[in-house]
Amino acid sequence: MIIYNVTVNVEDAIHLEWLEWMQTTHIKEVVATGYFTSHRICKVLGTEDTGTTYAIQYFCPSLEEFHKYEQTQAPRLRQVAIDKFQNQFVAFRTLLEVVE
Repeated sequence: MIIYNVTVNVEDAIHLEWLEWMQTTHIKEVVATGYFTSHRICKVLGTEDTGTTYAIQYFCPSLEEFHKYEQTQAPRLRQVAIDKFQNQFVAFRTLLEVVE
């Protein structure tokens, strides 16, 4: 099992709008690609002086499936977020392998 973790720091002025969009639209679109079996969204506590930080985790059966997502779906879905919220967030992505 692979966890695709997207950590996002969102400006305080738009973070509630961003969170609602993530919960009602974006995460559903990512999961609907068929490459992920489930997801969770977590709020990161006490790490930033500005903005609100979230970690969105998508669970993928294999690294091969994740790479297919990256090649076929990720660019389009990322661009939608960039177009909608422009320079009001910063994101970084990590892959985790479930060991136990």
